This record gives sequence, C-alpha cells and structure tokens, in this order.
Amino acid sequence: MARRTRVLSAFALAAAAALVPVQATAQQAASAAPPGTPCAAPVKPASQMAVESCDSPERIIEKAANIVPTPGQLAWQQREVTAFTHFGMNTFTGREWGSGTEDEKLFAPKSIDVDQWMRAYKAAGAEQVMLTAKHHDGFVLYPSRYTDHSVELSPGSPDVVGAYVKAARKAGLKVGLYLSPSDGAELPHAWHAQWVESIRKKQAEGKPLSLPEQMALEDGDRAPAGEGRFGNGSAVTERTIPTLVPGDDRAAAVKRHKLPTFTVMADDYDAYYLNQLYEIFTQYGPIEELWLDGANPWSGSGITQKYNVKQWFDMVKALSPNTVVFQGPQGVRWVGNEGGTARETEWSVTPHATDPWTGLGSLPNDSTDADIGSRARLLDPTTKYLQWYPAEADVSIRPGWFYHPEQQPKTAPQLMNLYEKSVGRNAALLLNVPPNRDGRIADADVASLTAFGKAVRNTYGTDVRRTQAPGPYTFDRVAVREDIRHGQRVEKFAVEARIDGSWQRIAEGTTIGNRRILPLASPVTATAVRVKVLESRATPHLGATTLHLSSTG
Repeated sequence: MARRTRVLSAFALAAAAALVPVQATAQQAASAAPPGTPCAAPVKPASQMAVESCDSPERIIEKAANIVPTPGQLAWQQREVTAFTHFGMNTFTGREWGSGTEDEKLFAPKSIDVDQWMRAYKAAGAEQVMLTAKHHDGFVLYPSRYTDHSVELSPGSPDVVGAYVKAARKAGLKVGLYLSPSDGAELPHAWHAQWVESIRKKQAEGKPLSLPEQMALEDGDRAPAGEGRFGNGSAVTERTIPTLVPGDDRAAAVKRHKLPTFTVMADDYDAYYLNQLYEIFTQYGPIEELWLDGANPWSGSGITQKYNVKQWFDMVKALSPNTVVFQGPQGVRWVGNEGGTARETEWSVTPHATDPWTGLGSLPNDSTDADIGSRARLLDPTTKYLQWYPAEADVSIRPGWFYHPEQQPKTAPQLMNLYEKSVGRNAALLLNVPPNRDGRIADADVASLTAFGKAVRNTYGTDVRRTQAPGPYTFDRVAVREDIRHGQRVEKFAVEARIDGSWQRIAEGTTIGNRRILPLASPVTATAVRVKVLESRATPHLGATTLHLSSTG
C-alpha cells in the first residue's frame, strides 16, 4: 500500500501514514463475509466488540482501530499518576502478607494525619489516590456491618476510609479503593487448624515454607478472625444485597427505595464481598477506581473460592457507571510487573479469549507477556473479544508495599525514570507511598516525592517553544500524543528535526497512545520538528507534540 505524506505544520506535525495490509490465513480467508451479511456492516466506535467467526482479518484490524475508551477510562488515563496507600494491619506487624488471625488491637496508630498524606501525594503530582480498604488478611479499615475484624475493635475505632476519602476530596484528588477479593480472616476454622498442623509437619521435615505458611505458623493456634466464609463450600442461593443486619441504619432508606437493592445468586463469601462493595460505594462514593488484586496467598494450599465476578461488575456498574475497575471489563489492566515500567510497545486495545465481564483480567495469555496487543495477537484464532484496556504500572517507593522502618525510599531521579517509562509509554503510574506507624508519610519519602514532582513540572510543565521563542529550540525530550478519543492506531512513527537547514531523524518508536515520551541521547537544537506516522491501523488522530529539556540536559 502506498504511503501518504501530509505535512500539517511547519513545526510539529507531519503524518506519513502507511496503512499496513493484512495477510489472511486460509481459514480466515475462507470465512470472510460476503456483502449483505452482519459481518459486512459498518464498524462503529465502541469500548468493547465481539470478534465474529465471519470477520475477515481486515475487519478485525478495523474493529481494533475503532475500539475507544469509555468516559471513565478517558478521564483515568488523563490523570496519569495515582498515589497508592498501603496502610493496615501489616503496618503494625511488620508483614507484607498477613494471616487473618491478627488481634484487631494491634492496629493502633498514634494518629492518622491523612491531610499530610494528601500534601505529600500532591507534591508528587498525583491527581488520584487509592487506599487499601482491605488487604489479603481481611482486616477492614472502616466499620463494616459484616465483620468484627475491622477498625471497629481497634483503639479509637478510626474510620480510616472515611477520613481518607474526605481528605482526598478536600485536596482536589480523585479517589480509588482497593478491596482484596482473597480474605485470610474468612478462612474456615477447621480447615485452618488442619492446615497449620500440616505446616508444622512440613517444618519438622525441614521443608521450606511459603510466606503465608510462615505467617500462619508465627500466629500459632489463633483462629481466623472472621466467620469462615472463604472457600467453605456453601450453597449458591438467591440473596439480597444489601443484606440487612439487626438494627441496620439503612433499613428505612432501602424500604423507601432511596437505596437500591440487588438480587444475586451467591455463596456465603460472594455475598459477603458484594455487601462490602455495596458499603464502600454507597457510603464513600464516588469512587473513581476499584482495585481488585488477583493475588491469593492460599492458592495451592487446598482451599479455593470461586468468585462470581460478573455480579460484582454488574453491581459496581449500576452503583457507579464511570468507575474503572482494575482487572474488570472496560477497566484497566496490570502492566505485567511491579517495577513501574511499561512495554516499549504498549497497546490500550487488547484481545480476549472470553467475555471480559466473566473473569478477572481475561487476557488470553499471561499479563507479563512482552506482546499484549499486536496484530498477531489480534488475529489469533482464540481472540473472541476486543476491548479498551489501558495499562497501570504499579511500583512502591520502598522495597515493600507496607512501611518498614529499615527500608529507604527511591530517589527523585529514580522516580523520574519510572515516570518516563510508565506515563511516557502509554500507561498510568501507580506509585505506592505507605504511611508509618505514627500515621504519617515519612520525611524521607516526602522529600523524594517533592523533588520528583518538581522535576516533572520543570521538565514537562512547559513546552520549550514557549520558553525559547522564537527559536531555535534546544530539547532532549519529545512527547507525542494520539487523540485517544478516536482510539489507538499508530504502530510505528518517527520524529524528525530541521537541524542546520536539513531534516534529520532524531527518534522513532512503535505505539503512541495517550502519551509517548522519547528521551534523546543528547540535547538537539532545531528550528522545526515533525512527526511522521509510518504505520497505522487506520487514519491516525495525533494530539499535541511537545518539546522539553530535562534539568540534566
């Protein structure tokens, strides 16, 4: 296919878009739809589409080019940086994964200065914050009606979630909440006692113990703090959410239909989890992001809990339509590592082997794979759905996710490098900064965050075309965007600069997406810059291209 070059301005944008032809397999060619069939109908933009058996390879690529974000996803991608707050029982036990048997009185912060947290997060440039309302140990940071294993029985009974949400909104920050599906406090008591005995036998035989086994052994014969609902084999029956408890303060509002109700088919744990989701969305909403961690410390230990995630997603959608769900349909996905870096080629359009509404994640391959959304993946015979599914790159400022006094935070240059390799590669940065036992962000962390935020603003806050007008312009960073309201289409592009009167290629890349930052090996001085789109799935829609000079440039 011939390339078409369009010079759009003297300075920034020239698009030479080569629409790459699609090679069909014999099977795909045989199944191509004749005119007049459903698979020949016009493709219209949508956040999710099914791949039909009669879709030709060309039509599948056309569908991928017309996958677009939901309003919630678009707003989420534009926020770019979220501060993650791991705070809970593990903060006071020194653990990363708790057992679920811990005494609630161990959670005893001297104070909880949530306003100080928000100042630190804003200094880093965060526009959203996210709190671990419940981690895998099952300890809940708000007084829940459905468990005693919460701050209700901790000294002072602090509603951490309530204080956090209030402080975030006062600071002008959007709010996310993490609610772990796995729950050690709800492990069945009899099963847990047998498991602990098996761990003791394993230790006596000199066999290595996993981290969850070590935690269980440390806590000895303490039983899980909950009611044994996780993996207890209970029957799936019709239940009403919210499930009202004796003296429930919501009863009148439910009766007058001022609060919605949902009829679900659930076992004991699914009903418990749905009730907690209902609590956080109706008591603390709006919630911009719900984080569903797929980790399960007890997998492989002889107990399983099947989640009916479609009911979770349906209820969240009904309560809060613009919430993006981590690992949920038309939500956001794990980037594939906990190092805070995205791929050099990072697609927001991904293929799925099953309906995204029916499972957590639902990518047909491992989330850690180097290739998530290439043409080869889109055209794989296992692909049944396409959806907008942007990447979130999570990392902690310290080696651990929870605060440990012996650990040190990353430096501002290290954080800047992660910013350019996450936000600068079409992902959002989820930066964890855990408060300490005094309920504050440590001074060393605040210093790193403040210096990091200043470096980002100094480098990316202004285009050098403004500060160095009328030119020439010296820069060592080029930031390119697609207008993702129209989808993500660019597969290969190049940046050229007019240096000493001639055009020279100074950088190139594959995907662009919401934002692509290209650091240059050394500063360049030029009178004009242009972006050439070399390969694209459909006509590209470029956004702003900006030029920047780093503080070390």
